[in-house]
Amino acid sequence: MAYVAAAKDVMALRNKTGAGVMECKKALTDAEGDMEKAVDLLRERGIAKADKKASRIAAEGIVSCYIEGKTGVLIELNCESDFVAKNPQFAEIATEAAKVIVKENPANVEALLACACEAGTVEEYLKSKIAVIGEKIAIRRFVRYETNGFLESYIHLGGKLGVMLDMSGEATAEAKEVAHDVTLQVAFTKPAYLTKDEVSAETLEKEKAVLKQQAMNEGKPEAIAEKMVMGRIKKFYEENCLLEQAFIKDDSKKVSDLLKSGNTAINKFVFYVMGEGLEKKSEDLSEEVAKQVAAMKK
Repeated sequence: MAYVAAAKDVMALRNKTGAGVMECKKALTDAEGDMEKAVDLLRERGIAKADKKASRIAAEGIVSCYIEGKTGVLIELNCESDFVAKNPQFAEIATEAAKVIVKENPANVEALLACACEAGTVEEYLKSKIAVIGEKIAIRRFVRYETNGFLESYIHLGGKLGVMLDMSGEATAEAKEVAHDVTLQVAFTKPAYLTKDEVSAETLEKEKAVLKQQAMNEGKPEAIAEKMVMGRIKKFYEENCLLEQAFIKDDSKKVSDLLKSGNTAINKFVFYVMGEGLEKKSEDLSEEVAKQVAAMKK
């Protein structure tokens, strides 16, 4: 009778190696329940090896966009070195993950990792790629848009920054051109809001207090400082709200004017700056290259 791995043993092996559930089950079955042999099998298959990289900092990578019909995904995929980030195979990983997001609509990264794909689950797919590439690979975040209008995207500097827009109306040539200009606007100005209405009362009051104190620090009486705040709040909106911004190609018009000229509007937008907020490690370039070459020989 063929050996059937017990659930508790599968979980024990998973905790020990960090490998996926199905990988652990198969290893235990092949090892006929011998835990140590199963660990060795996972190591031999390059799966346990992948998990040894879990503590490394994955602060390089790319932002990628994938659009399929009226559904689009902006995703950030991280790795350890710029060397790997520029590898076309790495970009393919981001695309494959985005395709799963389009199809399955997972709530978050954790849910995405459990989604099925051709390689088993997305988590198992990543582990198989880690074993080949030799670096930690991690999906950091993603956004999925579905639209009744059309989607537009822009990827800057090979994945250092990415923008995705959900536009309303028909995807006419004129509307598409306007949408493209807006993606460049977002990439350049990095607005925090679409409209003034999105700025919370709490944020507005905090900003007013800061601006008032700035004016008073400049020697203005409190009454005058309060009047100056209104003018400076207008500038705050113009800097931080996309529709209030001056168009970067023609500052005589606002982004809202640009959209009207294209007979379109923005429902929402998102942008990612690759690695924003992540700690980066410094490593000698020659040493990095040597590591990658050695990894490819394995």
